[in-house]
Amino acid sequence: MAVKVSPVDMDARKNLDLRPGDTVRVWQKIEEEKGKYRLQAFEGLVLARKHGTEAGATFTVRRILSGVGVEKVFPLYSPMIDKIEILKRSRVRRAKLYYIREKVAREARRQLRRTRVLGGSMKAEEKLESATEEEVGAKSEPVASTEAKAE
Repeated sequence: MAVKVSPVDMDARKNLDLRPGDTVRVWQKIEEEKGKYRLQAFEGLVLARKHGTEAGATFTVRRILSGVGVEKVFPLYSPMIDKIEILKRSRVRRAKLYYIREKVAREARRQLRRTRVLGGSMKAEEKLESATEEEVGAKSEPVASTEAKAE
């Protein structure tokens, strides 16, 4: 019986210093047709990292798409993830940033009340949601392209 070798570089993913508050771009393999794959990027804020560096380790990424918050939970060692790029590193004081969900909703409601009084447009809500998530990275520094590649 043949032994299957994982296509994921386990050491590179294990040593990837991925923390809550980081802005990352995850390149995910999407199957188009039978046997044909394309790469799709999902860029957002890391809310949580769970289970450390063990085999079942996951991390949660959140971003705003068309005015709606979207969260994806990625397995750290998944062969369907081509590479993980850390774009920006933020200083946060929590291990899990789940409060960002409520904070964005609260700010959006506050802005909506303000625009109704002033008779403004609905575009202000979308701008505010993006700005609130980026507020977490206010004290952030760009990171050199650190990536884990599947080989």
